[in-house]
Amino acid sequence: MPGITLLGLGPGDPKLLTREAWAVLSGASEVYLRTRRHPTVAGFPTGITIHSFDDLYERGESFEKVYEAIVTRVLELGRRPQGVIYAVPGHPFIAEATGPEIARRARDEGLSFRLVEGLSFLEPVFSALGVDPYPHTALVDALELSMAHVPPFPPDVPALIAQIDSRLVAAEVKMTLGALYPDEHPVRLVHAAGTSEERVEDLSLYEIDRSEHIGFLTCLYLPPLGEGTSFEAFQEIVAHLRAPDGCPWDRQQTHQSLRTHLLEEAYEALTAIDREDEAAMREEFGDLLLQIVLQAQIAGEEGAFTMSDVLRDIHAKIVRRHPHVFGDLEVKDVDRVLLNWEKLKEAEREANGEAAEKGLLDGVPLALPALTQAQEYQARAARVGFDWPEIGGVLEKIAEEIREVQQAEDGDALAAEIGDLLFALVNLARWKGVDAESALREANARFKARFAYIERGAQQQGKRLSDLTLDEMEALWQEAKRKPGS
Repeated sequence: MPGITLLGLGPGDPKLLTREAWAVLSGASEVYLRTRRHPTVAGFPTGITIHSFDDLYERGESFEKVYEAIVTRVLELGRRPQGVIYAVPGHPFIAEATGPEIARRARDEGLSFRLVEGLSFLEPVFSALGVDPYPHTALVDALELSMAHVPPFPPDVPALIAQIDSRLVAAEVKMTLGALYPDEHPVRLVHAAGTSEERVEDLSLYEIDRSEHIGFLTCLYLPPLGEGTSFEAFQEIVAHLRAPDGCPWDRQQTHQSLRTHLLEEAYEALTAIDREDEAAMREEFGDLLLQIVLQAQIAGEEGAFTMSDVLRDIHAKIVRRHPHVFGDLEVKDVDRVLLNWEKLKEAEREANGEAAEKGLLDGVPLALPALTQAQEYQARAARVGFDWPEIGGVLEKIAEEIREVQQAEDGDALAAEIGDLLFALVNLARWKGVDAESALREANARFKARFAYIERGAQQQGKRLSDLTLDEMEALWQEAKRKPGS
């Protein structure tokens, strides 16, 4: 009768076929295999005509297209009067792309469908490793992992990475894992689990693509990186601080009470960046992350939004605003990227009904430091063409503003003209690719260091700072300028 029998071949040893699978195969005249490259096939009952879809793998442009072709063909065969037996390695619904899709489409068509269970590769792999996957083990496809830039699972749980069927795939997996895991991280390659050729190799991560035993039945067991290395673990810590048995101080905080802490941590992170102090950056980024997660935790407790909402929104925004990366748009340079960015944001404002009320510069936070705010205003205006065509216009504008400062006749006019001069100087910084806020902060730091040198000079001379003449101070200042790093 028409219909599809979807059968699992087990992990590789014919003796691990289920009794039901053996009975089906024993009564079959033909069977279609996703691939002949499976040891169980050698132990089939005699007299079965075997077909396979291995030729599709050789001709296919991608695995997705191969799997679609297999699904389509199996459904066609299932409509025949005699139906079809389609067999796959392991269990038909575990690490098997074609099985679930065939089942879904057969049921949608009203086509008879029978599932014959099989032992998956998981049981013999974990037996070979001598570990229990409970309570947390990530199951990962090697091909998907190889196309990622960072591992898509939390590093504080173990992971089993299946289908490492070549050294090339192993090398690509190693590159992706290297974004989080050190080269010397201990890992285990499991080969041909559940067969007489079973082998477990203990290696360092950097060695996995050197193994001589990698083959069709190879997978990688990746032990956890360590406690507290995942974003999820950090969220749990912050939630515990806010819990009834947590910290009294943290439980009392609100969005507003934490505002100054968020600002302070942001400035401390900037200071570490300005100093190019990697150890300090590592610490300050953590402190800043704490403020973000704590704010999201408070919002979640109030029913406003959750961290998942925050992540989902910024994920969608990044994808939406980078069609040249995640879509088909082609852009030639950074200027084109920024121009398209503004067009996308304008379209977003229109879609949100904000176009009439919100201008191009309204999205710049009013709380930004004045120099940063000025530079952002200028950058946004420049993206839509409101800019000097050449830097000569910027320099002329600075000279004009200096003259107007000199000509100012009262305090209000002087303040306005000095503001215009500062704004023009920020524009020069933008043209030269210099961050005006950072430049001034660095100048402040240099001034502080050099002035401290003058203070130490006065102390060494047994004088108070106010006792030094201006010439003496200037001499010490010039000495400080000649010091390395000053």
